[in-house]
Amino acid sequence: MIPFSILDLAPITEGSDASTALANTVDLARQAEALGYRRYWLAEHHNMPGIASAATAVVIGQVAAATHRIRVGAGGIMLPNHSPLVVAEQFGTLETLFPGRIDLGLGRAPGTDQTTARALRREGSDPNRFPDDVAEVLALLDDPEPGQAVRAIPGAGTRVPVWILGSSLFGAQLAAALGLPYAFASHFAPGDLMPALAHYREHFRPSRFLDRPYAMVGFNAYVADTDEQARFHASSMEQSFVALRQGHPGPIPPPVTGYRERVDRFERMVIERTMACSAIGSPETVESEIDQFLKATEADELIVTNSSFDHGARCRSYDLLAEVRNRLGARSEPA
Repeated sequence: MIPFSILDLAPITEGSDASTALANTVDLARQAEALGYRRYWLAEHHNMPGIASAATAVVIGQVAAATHRIRVGAGGIMLPNHSPLVVAEQFGTLETLFPGRIDLGLGRAPGTDQTTARALRREGSDPNRFPDDVAEVLALLDDPEPGQAVRAIPGAGTRVPVWILGSSLFGAQLAAALGLPYAFASHFAPGDLMPALAHYREHFRPSRFLDRPYAMVGFNAYVADTDEQARFHASSMEQSFVALRQGHPGPIPPPVTGYRERVDRFERMVIERTMACSAIGSPETVESEIDQFLKATEADELIVTNSSFDHGARCRSYDLLAEVRNRLGARSEPA
């Protein structure tokens, strides 16, 4: 059975606040563990009124403390915003507190707009240094060399699993060259998914981290008892994507019945392009669409995101999705 995981953006909804969003994150993580999801990842975004996971390592610690078995990690840490040493110390500390449960996904985008990026970046930071910074993080998490002047404490020797995140060929090239697992952000940038996966698999070099390519793909899933209910709940995320593309990000808005029928041509294009890797509907509808997607991508793992306005609807979606996962797994088992 292909593992299913969760990417949580800790959504802040209209009329609510970050405190509620983070409490919902902890609640959902406990449910995810009980339902057998493999990982629970959180993403670094800054100056985004609808996302509460800016201090990603802090939230990961809270989620890990509230659960027992599920892997918890970053999907991801935007490395140009940080010193490699600080990242190694943070995730080395998390691994020390929660051994065998922490993942570190690394990306090279700032996770915000350019104005905020300038406020975030350390002096002298250069996104083009991303491959060197990744190598430095890997070295700091490995066993220290004799006479090594700078060590991550905690961090050295923890060997926290490092993933490369991407939405283009660049990340695929780096993950393949370093022999690292690769996660593609097809849940919001699906355009280069298939070329990136093909490059990663064709050029993968076995390493001390991984002996064969391992690709996880992002996916939007809104599951409800009926197709109509699922489309209703998905409209909150559709509105958010349109607002983001128009330069007006905000809290997650309430759902709207028939939203796609109300939008103009540009807004429809934004929704269709951004959410091309999505399944929205009843369990039967979603099962068919995910089955097709997994066959097309040959993904090793699926990481699913859902930013429903209603927390209960989000929890219900992941509950139904776990049933879909189990049926797909049973279908793939040899007779």
